[in-house]
Amino acid sequence: MSPNQAPAKLQVDFVSDVACPWCAVGLNALEQALERLKDEVAVDLRFQPFELNPQMGPDGEDSAEHLKRKYGMGDEQLAAARDNLRRRGREVGFEFGQRPRIWNTFDAHRVIHWAGLQGRQHAMKRALLQAYQGDDRNPSDRAVLIDCARQCGLDEAQAAEVIDSQAYAAEVRQAQAVWRQAGIQSVPSVIINERHLIQGGQPVEVFEQALRQLARASDPHA
Repeated sequence: MSPNQAPAKLQVDFVSDVACPWCAVGLNALEQALERLKDEVAVDLRFQPFELNPQMGPDGEDSAEHLKRKYGMGDEQLAAARDNLRRRGREVGFEFGQRPRIWNTFDAHRVIHWAGLQGRQHAMKRALLQAYQGDDRNPSDRAVLIDCARQCGLDEAQAAEVIDSQAYAAEVRQAQAVWRQAGIQSVPSVIINERHLIQGGQPVEVFEQALRQLARASDPHA
């Protein structure tokens, strides 16, 4: 790219759930890839909702029991999977906590949607991933959601109003339906320019290569 040439523009939709540990890995890897490409690619990054466990009750569930039942794992398989996840997290700078319970994340998605209207969606997504995946906090708890809003520079009273009023519930459900109808069944799913799909918590290099190739393909001056 020549020194005076503007970066290529890409739209990136990051479909994910706060309850998904690989979404934390994928987001950190994507962010590092974008930093490497900051002079080549200008990205409109949007966070889209997806609930892994939409029927999860308010009391949550023991995470080990949930994962063993859902994926048919034994104790050794689960331990190995968790070790691999922690290793992959460290590779991209994310340190996982114990995460003893899995919680409902619908309110978290509503708050992320609201934060997006305030221009703080990325910050809120990161705050909630850290709260649950890193710090073992309940992302459905009102106090945790308000605290994350505060960390992002958002008004705590407005955050409380959103949580208590069930605001943006219809918008979140509609967005989830759109992505499911588009064929998204697992997360993280990263969709570039509404056409190109990258799935899973991929390494930084995978995101970097794909974004560079798509940026060049979309640039008429390339």
